[in-house]
Amino acid sequence: MANIVSAKKRAKQAESRRRHNASLLSALRSAIRNVRKAIASGNKAAAQAAFKESVSIIDSVADKKIVHKNQAARHKSRLSQAIKAMA
Repeated sequence: MANIVSAKKRAKQAESRRRHNASLLSALRSAIRNVRKAIASGNKAAAQAAFKESVSIIDSVADKKIVHKNQAARHKSRLSQAIKAMA
């Protein structure tokens, strides 16, 4: 552990940021999982509704640079593609 006050503060801040980022990443994974579940159930309307909700979460996490913007775009693209393939 750090001895200098400023280093202790930075360690504390880093830990709180890590926890916050981890919760956002978990929310992202949950949103993607919910869309995949809806796709697997075969209900296109439910899948589209879940996708619409997940897009805002995916974009939010990408804006905060928790994941790369291209990774977010790839997730949205693949989920959209899977929903379109249901028809």
